[in-house]
Amino acid sequence: MTRAVDLLKNKFGVSQLYKHDVKQDDEVILSVYWHPLTIAEREAIQSKSKTDDTNDYALQMMIEKSLDKDGVKLFQDGDKASLRREIEASVLEEIQLAMITAGANKEVKEAKADLKSK
Repeated sequence: MTRAVDLLKNKFGVSQLYKHDVKQDDEVILSVYWHPLTIAEREAIQSKSKTDDTNDYALQMMIEKSLDKDGVKLFQDGDKASLRREIEASVLEEIQLAMITAGANKEVKEAKADLKSK
């Protein structure tokens, strides 16, 4: 019998890889990859942001989790000020929202696929 923790790790573990394309006029400007956020990572990001500001948390999460196609971090901690001041908020929010909702979107797609197969 498979243990519940093993079932969860197989289906929703950190080995999952998500991708979001940032586009402008149908041209892909940047592809962002990331692994699912864990509770341990969430706690580390919260302690790094040193504030209860959700915008700061979301930006710190994006900096910590964003990878390129080869698994190399896209952003460094030193990029935070530049991202805050020099990039359209809507672009950053688009990436952050994709990261936050990635697991939920996957479940919906899987549920739809299951319904179609029946």
